[in-house]
Amino acid sequence: MALSTSLTNHFLIAMPGLQDPNFARTVTYVCEHTDQGAMGIVINRPIEVRLGELLDQLDIQPTSPGVNEIRVYQGGPVQTDRGFVLHTTGPSFDSTLRITSEISITTSRDVLEAIASGEGPKQILIALGYAGWGSGQLEQEMSANAWLSGPASDEVIFMLEPELRWLAAAQILGVDINLLSGEAGHA
Repeated sequence: MALSTSLTNHFLIAMPGLQDPNFARTVTYVCEHTDQGAMGIVINRPIEVRLGELLDQLDIQPTSPGVNEIRVYQGGPVQTDRGFVLHTTGPSFDSTLRITSEISITTSRDVLEAIASGEGPKQILIALGYAGWGSGQLEQEMSANAWLSGPASDEVIFMLEPELRWLAAAQILGVDINLLSGEAGHA
């Protein structure tokens, strides 16, 4: 079956009725969506870890002020020991996937070295783990009313405080997510 609509570069906004603790009240940025499945990064779940701790573990010495205090996010429940850097497109790194002309994702160490030295991308979101869906799984969840999808916004990803992102992503669609119920409507 061919994929009718790719959700690459879209937000998946958890509906209020979504009870899965991995995704309740989350906004996930979809990095890739094909008929083989989908991959995304949850952008509104900061964790207690700061970038300085990750750099320590990787023996990278930061030389740029403030780098140690950059927040790290729980990007999703898959491969939670693996780092992902969602960033504005600029210089390319060893392992960069360009999602749009404005947004890329990198998984290689060289992006962290660049950030540590103040040479990294202008805007970044660093996550441990990702959200993944097998073939047809995301489409099933969409039809079960688990997610609202809409166009992604760099501003929501990189500039808003994490606790504002869930509401803001829905507002792009003109939706007040607090007014939605998790139940599918029946006429």
